[in-house]
Amino acid sequence: MSVIDKNSKLPLYYQVVESLVKEIQEGKYLENQKIPSERELCDIYEVSRVTIRHAVNELVDMGLLVKRHGDGTYVAPKMSQDLLGFYSFTEEMKKIGRDPWSKVLGFERIESDEKIARKLSCNLGESVFKLVRLRMADETPMMYERTYLPCWRFDTLQREDLEDTPMYDVFRNKFDVSFSKAEEVLKPVTTRDYEADLLEVNQAVPSMMIERTTYESDAIIEYTISIARGDQFNYRVVLE
Repeated sequence: MSVIDKNSKLPLYYQVVESLVKEIQEGKYLENQKIPSERELCDIYEVSRVTIRHAVNELVDMGLLVKRHGDGTYVAPKMSQDLLGFYSFTEEMKKIGRDPWSKVLGFERIESDEKIARKLSCNLGESVFKLVRLRMADETPMMYERTYLPCWRFDTLQREDLEDTPMYDVFRNKFDVSFSKAEEVLKPVTTRDYEADLLEVNQAVPSMMIERTTYESDAIIEYTISIARGDQFNYRVVLE
């Protein structure tokens, strides 16, 4: 029986989107599983192919479905992150077949306030770089990040360095950084208006706030606050 209410004020395609999202969340369609064809979805929902195509394209834009040329449409894999290992967003996205890139929204040299001085273990008012980025997978926004870096360690860093090259690659190749460890604190949060706009999600979709502190030997060389889409990430801890 169709779940579509043709007397509803909600557009038909949007009702299909809501139904498919619910079925993905409830596990009817699993990661990397092929969903029914457009013709089959037309029969299931008793709507036109134009409506189904609109709904499927909307879900592709949301990052919940992926189209494989000549093979059909599949539930997109989520990023599954093992919290016990040092990782980079770029490498993790490549592992699941996504094309990672970053949109630099801001880059400036600022004076550290009390919070940033504490997080970077530096003096109040000391110069730090503030980097704001939107982390993308294919054309889907995944994370909104604010990164703070001590200028003493990255004194010649330029915005252009970060436009086309992953940040950790810049650290290694331009500044000869040797990472020793990273600490992360995760907390589920409500997605704020501007974050929802940037991440292209409904504000009702929860997010995960991730605070990362990265070390080189005993020195803190990065403090990053990330807001990650809750519908796109899994976090896993293995206890042995």
